[in-house]
Amino acid sequence: MTAKLTEAAKGVYIIAATPFTDEGALDLQSVDTLTDFYLRCGVHGFTLLGMMGEAHKLTTEESIDVVKRVIGRAGDRQVIVGVSHAGIENVRRLAHEAMIAGASGVMVAPPPGLKGDDGIYNYYAQVFAALGPDIPVVYQDYPQATGVYLPHQVFERLVDDFRQLVMLKHEDAPGLAKLTRIREGEQKPGRRRVSILVGNGGLYYPQELRRGADGAMTGFAWPEMLVEVYDHFMSGRVEEAEDLFDVYLPLVRHEVQPAIGLALRKEVLFRRGAIKSPKQRAPGSPLTATDRAELDSLIARFERRLAASGRGHKVAAE
Repeated sequence: MTAKLTEAAKGVYIIAATPFTDEGALDLQSVDTLTDFYLRCGVHGFTLLGMMGEAHKLTTEESIDVVKRVIGRAGDRQVIVGVSHAGIENVRRLAHEAMIAGASGVMVAPPPGLKGDDGIYNYYAQVFAALGPDIPVVYQDYPQATGVYLPHQVFERLVDDFRQLVMLKHEDAPGLAKLTRIREGEQKPGRRRVSILVGNGGLYYPQELRRGADGAMTGFAWPEMLVEVYDHFMSGRVEEAEDLFDVYLPLVRHEVQPAIGLALRKEVLFRRGAIKSPKQRAPGSPLTATDRAELDSLIARFERRLAASGRGHKVAAE
């Protein structure tokens, strides 16, 4: 069993896709090959059952099957499990099952429609009370999906009052100023510094690392870029990190499109040999022939730029 998640967590925690067969059944064999693919790309950890992992389309039994399967294959990599639900009892049950299975921590997003600063604080206070002090928690801040905006002052209040809150999954956009304010606030005497991993497909990744992010928690289908950019930044090779990111930027931008972003991500993972089918469980947003031709063109341009940079071919799984 890996160690529990702490404020010191850093690196790339990949938001793992959930593979299905062409008929829409959960594909545990592809869970294995996808886990192996992510490990070959050098990820530092996994996040399962996230919003891009189609968690809301899984039964509770399927969710636990996925968690156990990845944990059993991930070796020493930490695994965070998304347990978001409007009902706190459901959050509690899935969180405890995930931790029993060997998870390092859980991630909780606010339920859509939660109102006001006190509404956010009180909801998480109830979540922390239900989970108990021994389960590390990640706050998933994704207002584009939940409609719940998290002011930095409210997050700081939660950090001060609840030791089990160890990480912010920062996905507000634009959110660079919030990230800076949180890091500045941590300079106050007695304030804990918590881990901040960033999402949004990595769209603002270099800027967020410059502003104090500890890495990424996103599902970009070329995870090796996320890892290498992180490694360059941590080694002080910031310009080299920016140059590498620029090569991948058209693909990053293309993949974060609303509605078809997941379909594009799974199509690339399928092409790279990581999963047997790019199928989403219904309801999904399948790609059209035009979408696929567009992706072909982008990948071809990317391959040329990558080759020109001396890095070689990266589309096929290694």
